[in-house]
Amino acid sequence: MPMSLRSRAEVAGIQLIYGLPRPVRRFIAGRTIRLDGQQLALDAQLFLRLQQLSRVKMPGGDPVAARARLARSQDAAVGKRIEPISVREVTIADGLVATLYTPGGLAKRSGLLVYFHGGGWVIGSRASHDNTARYLAQRAGVRVLSVEYRLAPEHPFPAAVDDALAAFDFAHAKAEDLGADPDRIAVGGDSSGGNLAAVTALETTRRGGPAPAFQLLLYAPFDATRRRRSRELFGHGFFLTDEDMTWYLDLYAPPSVARDDVRLSPLLAEDVTGLPPAYLATAGFDPLRDEGEEYAKKLRDAGVPVALSCHTDLIHGYANFFGVGKRFSEAIAEAAGALRMGLS
Repeated sequence: MPMSLRSRAEVAGIQLIYGLPRPVRRFIAGRTIRLDGQQLALDAQLFLRLQQLSRVKMPGGDPVAARARLARSQDAAVGKRIEPISVREVTIADGLVATLYTPGGLAKRSGLLVYFHGGGWVIGSRASHDNTARYLAQRAGVRVLSVEYRLAPEHPFPAAVDDALAAFDFAHAKAEDLGADPDRIAVGGDSSGGNLAAVTALETTRRGGPAPAFQLLLYAPFDATRRRRSRELFGHGFFLTDEDMTWYLDLYAPPSVARDDVRLSPLLAEDVTGLPPAYLATAGFDPLRDEGEEYAKKLRDAGVPVALSCHTDLIHGYANFFGVGKRFSEAIAEAAGALRMGLS
């Protein structure tokens, strides 16, 4: 959909601010933040300052209203729409649809990424992650199937997991129709979408396949049963807050859900041997940092090839901020490069 006049003005304003001389950007952002031996990138600190000034809080309250707030603000940080990309809607099953992104000039039987958007299983959509999907498709040279899985609280756990598994199975079965090589299908996602990707890899491997060839896991939650030190350190003032995490999880996994279910908390799986290779990225100033690093260690200890990349100077959500600030674009460029290599 074309951007509204207000959205275009907001994008222009943010681009203008990020284009100011570094000393001016530092003045706006405030004094350098250092915590836990890490220094927050100026791009990230400036983003947080602008968010604070806007007084827009994405999650919280009524989920429908929260989705509308995201829809109104989603253009501000993702930049100009990436082209040339051909786009078509794909029906996976009744009520489950996806968008297939194909970069211009891409040959048949390419690699394919089945992508699950972030948003705490409650907000977010294909639309909110449209340019992220486009970026990964173009920079990695693969097709991307971005899935509109069901959201909580209307559809609590395990509805999103069921949709994620159905989407991967569809992609594998219909690979030829999608223009993809069935042996080069990855799963990936950011935040809650990364959780769904990890669970899809785990469940398909445990059943004996077919399973993904690669996992692209960006700052995802892996254990819903306990708090870690990074949540205490970075749970306030760094985009994703402790309050946000509680709101998301309570809607997705209400009291009737056993939070030690490995389809919600894959870090608790007893056996992760045989899982596909993974690129797992964390952000230093993210409440989810520690559980991401624990999951990478668990995979590595089980003999799974893992590339762990901790962007110590960044915040949660950076894959959607690459339209502003060089540091955000560097981080997602690395992820796209890992995907390209993983499916080569």
